[in-house]
Amino acid sequence: MICPYIVQGAHRVIDPEARLEEAKGLAEAIQLDIKGTEFFKQHTIRPATYISKGHVEALQGPLKGLEVNLVFIDAPISPVQQRNLEKFWNCKVIDRTGLILEIFGARARTAEGRLQVELAALTYQRSRLVRSWSHLERQRGGLSFVGGPGETQLELDRRMIDERIIRIKKELQKVQQTRSLHRKARKRVPYPVVALVGYTNAGKSTLFNRLTRAGVMAENLLFATLDPTMRRVTLPTKREIILSDTVGFISDLPTLLVAAFRATLEEVMEADLILHVRDISHPESEAQKKDVLVVIEELGLEKAYEAHGIEVLNKADLLTRQQVKFFSAQAKRAANPAQCVVSALDGSEIETLLEKIDT
Repeated sequence: MICPYIVQGAHRVIDPEARLEEAKGLAEAIQLDIKGTEFFKQHTIRPATYISKGHVEALQGPLKGLEVNLVFIDAPISPVQQRNLEKFWNCKVIDRTGLILEIFGARARTAEGRLQVELAALTYQRSRLVRSWSHLERQRGGLSFVGGPGETQLELDRRMIDERIIRIKKELQKVQQTRSLHRKARKRVPYPVVALVGYTNAGKSTLFNRLTRAGVMAENLLFATLDPTMRRVTLPTKREIILSDTVGFISDLPTLLVAAFRATLEEVMEADLILHVRDISHPESEAQKKDVLVVIEELGLEKAYEAHGIEVLNKADLLTRQQVKFFSAQAKRAANPAQCVVSALDGSEIETLLEKIDT
């Protein structure tokens, strides 16, 4: 597993350990056996190999010695760079986008989710026809970027991919129309809709379960939740709301995934209130916040979030008393959006959060 960090101008400093942990989390999400990790900084991207020639050559021996058959590069690499690295190292190479697509392919449960993942995968694959995958591959829950039964890598020509993309878009258009009808029906009731957003593994599903007493999968895994879930919640004043749990965001989230999951993200776009769930115990919490806000801006929701949003500072159970005191004082002063310090795991301050939602 290789984590290259390109230093460009005034970009934020990345905590090497935090970035490595996230990359390992992505790999472990689909049960990859990690034999070694490398993190290094470089100032330019090499057109032929992304990383420098020196790094490429230095890694050749260890990769051969460890009998590595797959290298995960935690960066978006081009088809040319991927092909060159595979030729040099004599093993398969997958980039950040490909691995995230693989995770999404394994996690999608609904017909809509599978369609959205397939659309994103085909869009990605269009420029990498050597990375083909078949319907047999889909049945095992993966996209064959990582290997396995798809070692033959059947080539799909561009015309076939384009035709499939057109069909999927038409099917997703029907899904969007159905969702729109459901939203109109909810508005006739009407129950306000509250949407949970946040960085992957920030505790959205745990909070969702705490507020709704539902049994949504809440594991210590990246992208444990992919398909949206909605439940009714009764507030302290006996008012009722619809709470929506959505897919988590991540730094460098591929644009094609944001585009493919637009139908799902429309639930956020139509929400009356947005709860931005943050893992306040994470060393990169502020950077994760910025990454989520980028997606919120891409959806055109920055003004709505500032006016009707609550920043939920989650995982207070992992903080010291002094840290909880500091963040609680900060939350009292916060506005546009408001803040609330909670622990979805042990339930502390959940009533305070419900009261904030209720006002």
